[in-house]
Amino acid sequence: MGASLWGVGRARSTLRPPPACFPPQLPTSRASQIPRAPSPPPHLSRACARAPRDLKLDTVEKIVEDFASDMALNPFSSGTRLRDMIRAIRASKTAAEERAVVRRECAAIRTAISERGQEGLRHRNMAKLMFIHMLGYPTHFGQMECLKLIAAAGYPEKRIGYLGLMLLLDERQEVLMLVTNSLKQDLNHSSPFIVGLALCALGNICSAEMARDLAPEVEKLLRSRDVNTKKKAALCSVRIVRKVPDLAENFICLAASLLKEKHHGVLISAVQLCTELCKASKDALEYLRKNCIEGLVRILRDVSNSSYAPEYDVAGISDPFLHIRVLKLMRMLGQGDTDCSEYMNDILAQVATKTESNKNAGNAILYECVETIMGIEATSGLRVLAINILGRFLSNRDNNIRYVALNILMRAITVDTQAVQRHRVTILECVKDADASIRKRALELVFLLVNDTNVKPLTKELVDYLDVADPDFKEDLTAKICSITEKFSQEKLWYLDQMFKVLSLAGNHVKDDVWHALIVVISNASELQGYAVRSLYMALRAYSEQGSLLRVAVWCIGEYGEMLVNNLGMLEAEPPITVTESDAVDAVELGFNCYSADVTTRSMCLVALLKLSSRFPSMSERIKQIVAQNKENMVLELQQRSIEFGSIIQRHQSIRSSLLERMPVLDEAAYLVKRASATQATIPSYKPASGVTPGDLKIPNGVAKPAAAPLVDLLDLSSDDAPVTSTSATPNDFLQDLLGIGGTNLSTAGAPSASTDILMDLLSIGSSPSQNGLLDSSSPAQGKDNSGGNNYVISVSVTIAELSNTSVAEKKPFSAVPQVVSLVPEPMDLLGSLSSSASSSAPLPNCNTCAAGTKSSTIVPQAADLLDGLSASTSVSGIDDACPSITAFQSATLKIVFDLRKQLGKPQETTIHATFTNLTSTTYTDFIFQAAVPKFIQLRLDPASGNVVPASGKGSVTQGFSVTNNQHGQKPLAMRIRMSYKVNGEDRLEQGQVSNFPPGL
Repeated sequence: MGASLWGVGRARSTLRPPPACFPPQLPTSRASQIPRAPSPPPHLSRACARAPRDLKLDTVEKIVEDFASDMALNPFSSGTRLRDMIRAIRASKTAAEERAVVRRECAAIRTAISERGQEGLRHRNMAKLMFIHMLGYPTHFGQMECLKLIAAAGYPEKRIGYLGLMLLLDERQEVLMLVTNSLKQDLNHSSPFIVGLALCALGNICSAEMARDLAPEVEKLLRSRDVNTKKKAALCSVRIVRKVPDLAENFICLAASLLKEKHHGVLISAVQLCTELCKASKDALEYLRKNCIEGLVRILRDVSNSSYAPEYDVAGISDPFLHIRVLKLMRMLGQGDTDCSEYMNDILAQVATKTESNKNAGNAILYECVETIMGIEATSGLRVLAINILGRFLSNRDNNIRYVALNILMRAITVDTQAVQRHRVTILECVKDADASIRKRALELVFLLVNDTNVKPLTKELVDYLDVADPDFKEDLTAKICSITEKFSQEKLWYLDQMFKVLSLAGNHVKDDVWHALIVVISNASELQGYAVRSLYMALRAYSEQGSLLRVAVWCIGEYGEMLVNNLGMLEAEPPITVTESDAVDAVELGFNCYSADVTTRSMCLVALLKLSSRFPSMSERIKQIVAQNKENMVLELQQRSIEFGSIIQRHQSIRSSLLERMPVLDEAAYLVKRASATQATIPSYKPASGVTPGDLKIPNGVAKPAAAPLVDLLDLSSDDAPVTSTSATPNDFLQDLLGIGGTNLSTAGAPSASTDILMDLLSIGSSPSQNGLLDSSSPAQGKDNSGGNNYVISVSVTIAELSNTSVAEKKPFSAVPQVVSLVPEPMDLLGSLSSSASSSAPLPNCNTCAAGTKSSTIVPQAADLLDGLSASTSVSGIDDACPSITAFQSATLKIVFDLRKQLGKPQETTIHATFTNLTSTTYTDFIFQAAVPKFIQLRLDPASGNVVPASGKGSVTQGFSVTNNQHGQKPLAMRIRMSYKVNGEDRLEQGQVSNFPPGL
């Protein structure tokens, strides 16, 4: 500005030193248009008067520019200028220097405010305060100065005052109430500029109270003839409606009338106001649907067909902002309304076909048009047109356009799947995009596109890309491929082939539940077990560094090693391979010595080697040497397994073949149900269920299923015989269901909880030997809650049917009855130096309230050598005294009686015999008794006599259990019980608390 006024803007080669420092006279015709510059200050005039004629141009130019800058900041003509303060702050080298400058300026401003300094300095002080506020320093002391400037009569003061008001204050501050009167006066001011200032301030910081007070003035301004005032009043009305939705009805008719204006600024503001009214009031939505659809269609048609207008043109598109606002409002009005949607179809099709997509403005309009088409009740042809536009977006070079297209397609697939399927090839190309966000979104869309007809080609494309995918993207890609394969596989052979490819290419990214499920499938596919073990063996030779592949391969080699060596179970098109027994052992040994193998993998390798010692007798000596190498391993798990397995190979030749025979078929359906319940669980394992206090729920006792296997592998205990307990309770972890506690570290024996993996239990990884199912049927096994919450102990029952009366040679089937708890049995030599007979003496003393003289004896087997043979010579002698029976629970449908017995010399132990009687005329099936006791009490449940309770008391179910009160004499016996059963296939649940135990228990 200064250069143009003072004639310094021309080239230096043609510039001559001015004879004086005053500007040349402006032409008469321009003098009335450009304001005259003020006179220069005296010091500048004297400097120019003394300047010699040969004064350098640089000096003159600098003087003139400085003076011009001073004039531009008028009336900042004295004191520290805003520019000087900014320059000083920017020149600060440290934060301390900056704070010092700010403190000095703030102190000067405080002084000027308190002493009521020159009027001309108030502008400057407020400008400096706003800059200091933007730097993050406190400027609350200048708030009242804003109000004073607003109350001033002049426009310059009001302008800087309103600007400071919007910047330094917000609607939550009480000081804002003081400005309401000033705003009301300025809204009624005769000058449209002052009215505009008040509307801008009100639209930015309006509170609910101010909205109610000033809404009438804003309504009047909506009828103003000045287009700028109308535009600002409409935007201010948007703020008022947001703050006080009840005032929406006052603006409905005014907003509809504004849609008839021709000025685009007013139209955009009116459309925005209508949009806000639709959000705030249903009445406004219905009114606008009836009265404004035609107007909106007319506006959109006019702006689409309008000729070139420089003031509205953006990249060759006429006013794209108005396009987008109108389309958003039409989407809101047409949603759920068939009549409005039908009226919009033609104009939407016109916009979708005529708008150019080679410019960003055109793409923005097309995007909003597609959103509107997908949001209203559009015709199928119009939706296909919209999806085709999105298909063109996917070919755009701009990543943002492709990303928003993928987002809309994910929503559109629920509306018209067939139309989206046409762009499947383009979407697959987006999966291979360099941008990570586009890859991830495209992968999610591909997952939604998969169905029974296209699963194979889509999976092939994804698996092929898996080989070259970025490592960061492999985890997501692998998870999606595995989900697609499990969900849509129609034949097990195709499923196995795809899973083997995934394990080979990205085995380190496969989650545990995926390869666990693969093992379950292989166990159930008897006709494909030979093919599976051969395929895994070949894959292991090429991709030994893939962890999940290594685990599945060594498991299959251990189970089906003879099929690998003898080429058993060959498929028609499968080429034969030559694998020796030594090769199979080499593969497992290679996996064990792999640098990337973890404890779980190495433990599985040891189990596989142990089983191969039975399948390949000629390799027993070599396997024993490999196993013996880990007897001094630093990892306790591997050391323990090495010692135990070495003992089996060396000392237990007679039972090794029976002990290490192939695992029974895993229950695939039960595993899938358990896995699904674990996936869908919404309550974390460390958090009790909502509304359930610790101790309100219980754990079921063991319920034996019919024997299904000749002899369960005692070292790799299968959960095939594990019962699947179904109750009407939530499908969450049984332990949480029982106790409502969290933070408990649990492992399973047999049937796992929803949060514990079945395969880890099957392979006995990470648990002590006593947790592998090798339990004495009479030894106590408790699972304790260490969470520090309500201290409860969960009962455990592991039954080996007829164990004490059956020899191993007979291989009589038995049923392992596991429990969903942590097992902590008493120590027992599991592998060596086991006695062939066990005896126990268990005298039973009188309780405090029982009658003397009543004695009986019971046989309780205590310990059995599970590996060196079983003996039936178990004898127990004991004396017990019966206590009075108690009715532990009785309702209109069920009665439970407890018969209590005490042991002599062990006052803390009590044996309880429970009898369950059905009081209704309908038989109960799938009956399960569950119990929980405080932590200081140990509880051991024996299996029930059955799970069917006859109707009308014509029979009963009995069950025995024992409790040990570790704080006998200090705390009484307490127990909570729950019974679940089915009546005509419908789940029933009853629960209660036993509080009538005799004293002294």
